[in-house]
Formats: sequence, structure tokens, C-alpha cells
Amino acid sequence: LTATAAGVVRLRPQQNLVTRTLAACDSLMGCNPRRNSGHHSQSILRGLRVQIARGIRKSLILGSFGTAVGSWIKVAGIGQSMFWAAFTGQAVVAISQVFILSVPPRLAAVWFPADRVSSACSIGVFGNQLGIAVGFLLSPLMVKNHPELKDIGSDLAVMYYGMAGITTLCFFLVLLFFREGPPTSPSATQDLKMSSIETPTFGQSLKKLFGNVNYLFLIASYGINVGVFFALSTLLNQIILMYFPGGEEFAGSVGLDIIVSGMVGSVVSGFILDKTHKFKETALAVYCMSLVGMVVFTFTVDMGSKIIVYFTSGLLGFFMTGYLPVGFEFAAELTYPEPETTSAGILSASTQVFGVIFTSAYSWLLGQYGPRWANAVLSCTLVAGAAMTAAIKADLRRQGACAQAPVAANVAIDSCKTRLQDGEQ
Repeated sequence: LTATAAGVVRLRPQQNLVTRTLAACDSLMGCNPRRNSGHHSQSILRGLRVQIARGIRKSLILGSFGTAVGSWIKVAGIGQSMFWAAFTGQAVVAISQVFILSVPPRLAAVWFPADRVSSACSIGVFGNQLGIAVGFLLSPLMVKNHPELKDIGSDLAVMYYGMAGITTLCFFLVLLFFREGPPTSPSATQDLKMSSIETPTFGQSLKKLFGNVNYLFLIASYGINVGVFFALSTLLNQIILMYFPGGEEFAGSVGLDIIVSGMVGSVVSGFILDKTHKFKETALAVYCMSLVGMVVFTFTVDMGSKIIVYFTSGLLGFFMTGYLPVGFEFAAELTYPEPETTSAGILSASTQVFGVIFTSAYSWLLGQYGPRWANAVLSCTLVAGAAMTAAIKADLRRQGACAQAPVAANVAIDSCKTRLQDGEQ
């Protein structure tokens, strides 16, 4: 997760330098994250099919292998007139993400007991955000704004070769050491799901999920929240440079601030869910605070104070990224006993659709009306998302199954005893 996320974010913090070095126009660079999102939305169902049919291990092997291959393709894209290779490599890395990003909720449910599932899921999200943070931190530190293009190209080469080596190592680690599941089931709900007589097909699961009104509300609200985050992170460099000319390194550090704060927020959210099991209440509270963070960021980014920008960006990142594991776990509760991979994967797909729309609209609004109005529009969409979250009924099916699991186990034991007695007679 960490290596894949770092690979995807590499071109963002230093967009202006990559544009100079690879002879790419700004509009094409702006299309790069949207192209990533397009590949995500087209490939997400295929990735879900692999995870359900082949399991977590094979899905991770495919994802890590694709990330390594894409990273090496990007190495070939260093130099003038070779942006197409870097663009292609970035697309391969983006496609590979569909096999990885929806793994945390499923892995948490398979490997961890019921009272640690949310925390385990949040740590998985933490890994993804750590990769994004590494991308925001290392890109401006490794790629400097040199007067000579060949010097920038040399910096890019070091960064790309390093990333290719790391992703290749991660692939071999997954291949050699990752296992599909533990020897024994860690929770009663997992036992109950595994003992189910009928295993629904992928199509049947989709039909049930899209017939769940509460889940549809969650898809829309989750997509809005993460879509806003995608738009901000994609265009953060442009926003910061509007108010802090020559502040490429500052833009990278602000992005790092958002991501690191979000890493803390995601872990805190998972801990709260495990302790309280208040999924709707937590989701609504975090969503509303994301809205507050967006409003504060809107009215403070132009004040010229780096300290204020750091503070407001951290506030925004803490709650907006902290919503990611909450959404995954809330979806698992609303859709049990459907596979966590499917519910989480559809949420991820919705973020790609919203990400494309919001990033395109946000870019246009920035050019036409400036950051203040563009951020105000994003704030209004978060208001709509918070209203949808409030409309979700807290139908916590997984919690209900967990409570009924001991009863089901006793019934199974009694049935077994009856069969043994009948056999003795």
C-alpha cells in the first residue's frame, strides 16, 4: 500500500518541474491524475472479481507486480519527448492500485478478532496515506528547480530508479511471505460467514449492494468526501503557488502536513470505532468536522501566514482522511454478509468517479474565479454529503451477526449432539 501510493503521487508535488523536463503541457499534466482515476473506475470491477475469486494473496501479488512494472516503465520516460512513457507507467501503477486499495477491510476481517477489526483497517489505510506522505515529502526534496533541464532530469532519474527498486522489493516480499489467512478463524462473525451454505456470486453481491438504500447513500457521501480530497491534493501545488510564489518546497510540506495529520486521524477513527461501535455517529461527526476544516482552509489560505496554512491544512487532513476507514467499516456493517472487498471496492470506485469530476471542475473554477470561490463550491458539496450521511439508517448487520454468533454456535453443537445420539441408537 505504501509503495503503491508513493508511486502514484510522485508527479503531483513537482508538476511544474516535470512539465519543463518532460516537455509536457500543463493541461496534459493535469489530465494525469484524471487518467489515473479513469483507469481506476474502468478496472475496479475486474480487481474485485480477482479478489473474490482468487483471494487476497493473488490480488496483492498482481497489484505489487503491476506497481513494479509501472515504476520501471516510468524510468524509461526520463528525458525530453518521453513523457508518453512516464504517462503510461503512471497509468499502469494506477491500474495496479485496484488490486490493493480495497484489501484493508477484507484483510482486517479475515486476520483480526471483532474488537480489533476497525483498528486493523485504519492501519491499512494508514499505510496508503504513508505512501502519499512519502511522495509529497521526497519529491520536492529530491527534484530541485535547477536552471538546467538536464539537472532536473538527473534528479528525476534518481527518484524513479529508487522507486522502481523499492516496488520490486515489495513484490518479492509479498510473493514470498504473504499468506491468504490465519490457521484458525479469529472471530465468530468470520466463522458464521465461512459456515454459510451458499456463497453468493459476484453478480448476486452487486445486486444486493445496489439494492441497499443505506449503502447507496454511503457511496454518494463517501465519494463526495474523498473526491474533494482528491481535487485538493491534485491541485494543491497550484493553490499554494498562487499565494506563495516560488514555494514549491512549501507546497510539498503542506501536502505532507495534510497527509500526516490524516494518518493520525485514520488511526484515531479506527480506535474510536472499536471502542464505541458507533458507526453512524462517528461517520457523521468526522464528516461535519471535514466540512469545518474545508471552510477554515478556504478563508485562511490567503492570509499569507505559513503557520496558519499548516494549522488549517492539518485540521482538514485529520478529519477528511480520518473518514476513509470509517467509510470502509460503516459499509461492512451495512452490507454484511456480503464480502468486505466488494463493498470497499465499490466505495473506492465511487471516489474515482467523483475525483475526476471534482478535479476537473475545481481546476476550471480556480482558473475562472480563483481559490476562494472554488473552495466555497467544494464546501457546498460537503454540506450535501453530510446531509446524506445523516440520512443513513444505522442498520449494523455485522454487529447483529456478532451478537447472534454464540447462539448459532450453540445450535450447531446441539444439532451435532443430536446426530451423534441418533447414530448411537
